[in-house]
Amino acid sequence: MSLELKSNTLEYAEAITHHPADPNVDPEIAAISAEFNARDAEWHKQKSKKLLLKIDLHLLPWIVLMYLTNFLDRSALAQARLGTLEKDLGLKGTNFNTVTSILFVGYITFQLPSNLLLTRVRPSIYLCSVMAIWGMISALQATTKSYVGELMCRLFLGAAEAPFFSGCIFLMSCWYKADELAHRIAILYSGVAMANMFGGLIAADVLANLNPAHGIAGWRWLFIIEGVATSGIAMCAVFFMPDYPTTTRWLSTEEQHYASWRLAQDAAGNTDDRYAVSLTKALKMAFSDYKTYLFMLTNHSNLLAQSFTYFYPTIVKSLGYGNIETLLLTVPVWFATLCTVLAVSYHSSKTGERCFHIVGCMLVAMIGNILIITTHGVGPRMFAMYLIPMGTLPPFQMILAWITSTFPRPLAKRAVVVAACGMFGNSASIYGSYMYPPTDGPQYVPAGIGLACVCAFCAFMALVNRTVLVRENRKLEKEEQERGVGKGFRYIL
Repeated sequence: MSLELKSNTLEYAEAITHHPADPNVDPEIAAISAEFNARDAEWHKQKSKKLLLKIDLHLLPWIVLMYLTNFLDRSALAQARLGTLEKDLGLKGTNFNTVTSILFVGYITFQLPSNLLLTRVRPSIYLCSVMAIWGMISALQATTKSYVGELMCRLFLGAAEAPFFSGCIFLMSCWYKADELAHRIAILYSGVAMANMFGGLIAADVLANLNPAHGIAGWRWLFIIEGVATSGIAMCAVFFMPDYPTTTRWLSTEEQHYASWRLAQDAAGNTDDRYAVSLTKALKMAFSDYKTYLFMLTNHSNLLAQSFTYFYPTIVKSLGYGNIETLLLTVPVWFATLCTVLAVSYHSSKTGERCFHIVGCMLVAMIGNILIITTHGVGPRMFAMYLIPMGTLPPFQMILAWITSTFPRPLAKRAVVVAACGMFGNSASIYGSYMYPPTDGPQYVPAGIGLACVCAFCAFMALVNRTVLVRENRKLEKEEQERGVGKGFRYIL
């Protein structure tokens, strides 16, 4: 049997869900589907294991490295603050908070259009191009001389970064089944912890040894080094980043078929239906689904709870240590957070459970926020500074995996939902950036109270989502019983 690949693998889904004699089903695709269906479980286990290893080795290293540089460039401002940035730019009062906030205005404005465009162009070229652009903008922050100049740089930096993260989630959902996605999104999101961990080390070295090398302040060197490195990595990544299973050269023809078939088997998986509906219809489908708004609130509250990340070095400095010691103290915190993100997501992926993992983590973060405002000793406050990132970061990737598995087809609708959740979620950082004004230090009591409540709300929304999806699963089961068909798609809880 010929294994010549068809351009639209939506036919795999049709071959699976329709009778082989159906004239609307391509006979060759139906035959290939029948061949895969005839294989036993052990064959599929070995075939999937080999295919996933190949996908992981070609896709994950690049997107993790790219996301690491994404957050490294974004969070460099928090580390540069421990240098002479505020003095050199004449920042006063809440100017630093505004500079932090403005990035997300550009980010949100361009997120939805960029994600819709991603369904029409090659992701590898698009994502690597915007990465090179944000790297250059990040490096240009070293040339700013005033508050207004830094504001403009941060605004354009946010606009350039907008396509990347939601674009990566969208791309990964085109390669992995729902039960495979959560742990891999966690691996991607581990880039945040790694960026903060390495960022602390890099910043400590740069501020200690390059200030003022060649008459350039240390914080300016920090932007130059990290920005130029980002653009360089983007130029390399464009030659290695894959697009979709049906257009990837490092998969054999049979592997392309099998990759498409296994995704078509998974109701939440992606088939190559990029042109199945118009963008206008995709928008209507996404925003007429009430579940979209529930997940938008969940994601928003989690990202609001993460507002501390942009001020973390400043918060740690409240313990009374010097600038370099403070930056070094952040490294073990983010290493512990990295381990927690990977461990929690792995368990969530293995058990196929989202809700209670999110609830447990957010309650840990809530306790951390309470401790940091009610204790004064260095030990208890440092312990609280571990709990907060270890509690708030793991739920983020589980929420994203939950979103992609809850909104299956068409692909364009999923792209809209992912972007909408990302836009609304990141809007939290616009006002969340003002939760740590200089006048509230060193305890930052209002921020601690507010974020403790936000953590509790995020846990509550996870329980609401679970309740809703349990009800939806019961409806699906009832419909199947009435139609006399076997068990099909179920929402992951």
